[in-house]
Amino acid sequence: MHCQTPDQSREQNITYHLVPEQIWSERGQRAEYVPEAFDAHGFIHCTNGLEPLVDVANMFYRADDRDYIVLVLNLALVHSEVRYDDPDQKFPHIYGALSTSAVIGRLTARRKDDGTFMGFASRA
Repeated sequence: MHCQTPDQSREQNITYHLVPEQIWSERGQRAEYVPEAFDAHGFIHCTNGLEPLVDVANMFYRADDRDYIVLVLNLALVHSEVRYDDPDQKFPHIYGALSTSAVIGRLTARRKDDGTFMGFASRA
């Protein structure tokens, strides 16, 4: 998959959210999704660009051996408030549940045996 820069992602209203595959699957047919850490953080973490997402994944989730997927989100379809709280505006936060209609694609995380995230691939 072609990697978008954070600026390209923002221009196209595309962002990415990393989630354990089991957590995403467990939501079933519900029209909204909230991640495991939503109650603690109060928002859904997203990242503009796949390359920065690899860095985020390795910083926070390398030791977590669960299978991960990436939700490709169209921010124009998100019903909750979206804010950029970082000065570089690369990490949008969704302040509320994510409407699953905003999910326009899914990618699979590629990892080394030691848990290092190597990138993301289109799902077969």
